[in-house]
Amino acid sequence: MRRDIFQAIADPTRRAIITLIALQAMTPNAIADNFHTTRQSVSKHLRILTECELVKQEQQGREIYYSLEIDKMKEIDIWLEQFRKIWETRFNQLDNLLSTIKKKKK
Repeated sequence: MRRDIFQAIADPTRRAIITLIALQAMTPNAIADNFHTTRQSVSKHLRILTECELVKQEQQGREIYYSLEIDKMKEIDIWLEQFRKIWETRFNQLDNLLSTIKKKKK
């Protein structure tokens, strides 16, 4: 079953896992060492992230390493871009309003 990418990032633990593996690939045990939860719980989160294609697995000898799938993160960025433009427009409007108020006070 392929899950929605936004369902995956909705969970704070999964967001923390993404942050952990953003810079370097890690084994499930190394990831689990960063949380106060069971290895089984971390494995469940990794499975969901893998199903959403946000992380990829790579076998190195007997170990499996998880790393971030950067291209898939772009999907989130594209969705957020529409809101970024709205925020920037509103901040610019607010900045203009504050400048106008400041000039009137002088």
